[in-house]
Amino acid sequence: MAEKPYQWAEGAVLEDHSRRKHKILREYFFNYLSVRCQIAQMERFRLAIVDGFAGGGKYSCGTSGSPLIFVEELKRAIEAVNTHRATQGLGPVEIECLFIPNDYSRDAIETLKANLAPLQAEIAANVPRLHLRVEYLNQSFEEAYPQIKQLLEQGRYRNVLFNLDQCGHSKVQRATLVDIMRSYQSVEIFYTFAIQTLLTYLQTTDPTRLASQLQPFDISVNDLQSQTLGMNKQHWLGAAERLVFDSFNGCATYVSPFSINNPDGWRYWLIHFANSYRARQVYNNLLHANSSEQAHYGRAGLHMLSYDPRHDDGLLYLFDVTGRESARDRLLIDIPRLISESGNVIGVGEFYEGIYNATPAHSEDIHQAIIDNPDLEVVTPAGGERRSARAIAVGDVVKLKRQTSFFPMFFDPA
Repeated sequence: MAEKPYQWAEGAVLEDHSRRKHKILREYFFNYLSVRCQIAQMERFRLAIVDGFAGGGKYSCGTSGSPLIFVEELKRAIEAVNTHRATQGLGPVEIECLFIPNDYSRDAIETLKANLAPLQAEIAANVPRLHLRVEYLNQSFEEAYPQIKQLLEQGRYRNVLFNLDQCGHSKVQRATLVDIMRSYQSVEIFYTFAIQTLLTYLQTTDPTRLASQLQPFDISVNDLQSQTLGMNKQHWLGAAERLVFDSFNGCATYVSPFSINNPDGWRYWLIHFANSYRARQVYNNLLHANSSEQAHYGRAGLHMLSYDPRHDDGLLYLFDVTGRESARDRLLIDIPRLISESGNVIGVGEFYEGIYNATPAHSEDIHQAIIDNPDLEVVTPAGGERRSARAIAVGDVVKLKRQTSFFPMFFDPA
């Protein structure tokens, strides 16, 4: 797949896959700020944002790109957060943000400076509780990363968000992803790449492993010589998703391997890396609020990657109403089996930590499946029983009842 760099000086065209990922990025970032600034005693929240392939900030149609999205949502969030805090009788929060946009193209950086300047001036004049510092870099991301890391360390930033959108080619080493995820107390990455890049790498470095991974899906390594072969087939999406997860699993505790939904071909992946189950939980819920923006092909319960096309029909999961219905059906079986395998009882926090790398399900559906299941009960720290799905809390425990109805505990989850 030949790289087609954006011509920011002439006006870059916004492609559909970029529009979809920008919608998710915008809504997730606003939600992120709202959640992080809700602590009653908080007076200041410090964070750093790194946009590793920032571009010029605005497309030819006038739509904002990722660097403008981040700054726009900073402004919107601090106003919304402090309005809400005032209604709760709480003091206002100040946000201190270091923003590091980087791009290899000098034209892109100069265009971005011009596009971002009016928004910076507006914030300086009218949003006194938002303190925004912008450090522009003009290098390839790997060349810029040591300087980025130095800026973050000098400022002692613990809350860091990376956006690594690569224009279709892999320009971020796996070792760099691992280093990012291990270097900061609270860090997340949005990472975009084209699937063909991964396939080319695997063909070159480990063709035997690649053949083994593709075999259950009846796709041969030779099939991959054609870049478009099978890209619009749902079985192909299932195979590619597993390849993506296997390749990046280990970079972070939680890896979201879902493709950007594109009926014309599953080419682009927007992966979310996090070390907190809460971040993955919020991300899953956001995808359900934006049904059809990303896609998963496989199982809908707690074993999303255990789908085997030799034995299962599979399901295209678009995080919509149909997907949620299928998830609820699977969760009624998967959850009691997991509790049984854990010794008939498990803390809710431990339960979350164990499931969120293996499920596309919405948190509400997980909680409702626990409450609706006749074999399960949720016990509070004081020994009471939860009867509402919304009341389930991290300090609770989930346990199998002594008298249980029959459930397929030993049924093969695949």
